[in-house]
Amino acid sequence: MRDTFPLLLETDFPMLRRGKLDTLQANLGYRCNQSCFHCHVAASPKRTEEMSWDTMALLLRFAGRQGIATFDLTGGAPELNPHFRRLVVAARLQKLKVIDRCNLTILNEPVHEDLAGFLAANEVEIVASLPCYFEENVDGQRGDGVFQSSLTGLRKLNALGYGLPDSGLTLNLVFNPLGPSLPPDQGALEAAYKEQLGTRYGIVFNHLFVLANMPIQRFGSQLVSHNKFHDYMRLLKGAHREENLSGVMCRTMISVSWQGFVHDCDFNQMLGLPLGHTSGPVHLAELLTRSFDDLPIRTADHCYGCTAGQGSSCGGALAPTHDETSEIV
Repeated sequence: MRDTFPLLLETDFPMLRRGKLDTLQANLGYRCNQSCFHCHVAASPKRTEEMSWDTMALLLRFAGRQGIATFDLTGGAPELNPHFRRLVVAARLQKLKVIDRCNLTILNEPVHEDLAGFLAANEVEIVASLPCYFEENVDGQRGDGVFQSSLTGLRKLNALGYGLPDSGLTLNLVFNPLGPSLPPDQGALEAAYKEQLGTRYGIVFNHLFVLANMPIQRFGSQLVSHNKFHDYMRLLKGAHREENLSGVMCRTMISVSWQGFVHDCDFNQMLGLPLGHTSGPVHLAELLTRSFDDLPIRTADHCYGCTAGQGSSCGGALAPTHDETSEIV
């Protein structure tokens, strides 16, 4: 895999400082039942890294001491961690909102057939990746049969009430571009998703989040291999919007690795960049009572992926629309 880390470190990205900490995002491991082209984690079925229960217990202690409101669980496929369900139950007992970043196909894997019901019973909010409403595009990015398996997962969730009005069960979908381009307008694409998935397949959901692909790990390696890395960076920088800086996710969230080390965001975690106010790796155990307010955030050139055009965060676009050129040629 071609490493983009040395290409990103020298940056003119504006300085950022943290606001009040609200969300704890935890990567429960790199094992996944898929190997997606755009994956910034480089997750796959062959990966073995996974968070221990001791580290999860530390997450819960940290959340209690820091007044965290939201647990955002990611991976790989976070559900493949053997302690996933225990963590969800414990977090809900602490009155934490729990988000599961789900790839949908995991809901159909052997021994996980009851997973959808478990998520519903614990009122877990689902953020599910579905990069297109056309089968050939999804399978081209994620592998043969992934689209149909994703539809099966969505139907299971809808049958339990996910995405339905007044059910209290939130189902949001995520779109990533198929290549080195900016996402289209989130509102317009959400309307198209709802029309296409509803008309063709009877699928309903709450909201669509559009995310820019980050020039790191597997996607970044492909950019370098096809001599498109610098073009993509010019696209991101040319579409940078200062007004998006106030809404980027790193201002209210920290990211914890499967080993318990803390980073300013999930992308920094994948690059091995420590917290902005530190000179090296810091474990969550060292930060249980530390205030994060107004601390500097570590930045590099990949941060332009969060501020380009309408902006991009774990909760989707930051601004209503963008009108910059969205593709490189």
